[in-house]
Amino acid sequence: MSDRIHLTRIGYEKLKGEYEELTTKKRREIARALEHARAFGDLKENAEYDAAKNAQALNEKRIYEISERLSRADLIDDSDLAKDVILIGATAKLRDIENDEEFEYMFVSTEEADYASNKISVTSPIGQALMGRKVGEEVKIKVPAGILHYKVLKISR
Repeated sequence: MSDRIHLTRIGYEKLKGEYEELTTKKRREIARALEHARAFGDLKENAEYDAAKNAQALNEKRIYEISERLSRADLIDDSDLAKDVILIGATAKLRDIENDEEFEYMFVSTEEADYASNKISVTSPIGQALMGRKVGEEVKIKVPAGILHYKVLKISR
């Protein structure tokens, strides 16, 4: 797993913040929960102790995952990228030609993708089809639900 991953500054800071939260506040909370559970005595049949140990294991696993991602991260430098083309890190305002609705997507790496936040991966079918497009261009994208027909209205960074 030595592949580099590309992150926007926002995505990197979000991961770094989560790492800090888990290694400080969350670890202390879990330590307190373990201490509290130990006070009940016999650890073999102590549900609170088991729950706290499970929480500790999940927390340490997530810390490891984030640490590993951060160690492989390459920050995307927007200053080196064209401003008039959809590339990773860009936000594009699009119009759905079929229903005349407008919306925005930010194009990010797979690690940062979050459809609920309108952040789509550049490796998704929509992301791949829109990469390299400019304002005014129309594109038809084949997706499992059918064909999408979009027009690029604006590109920003």
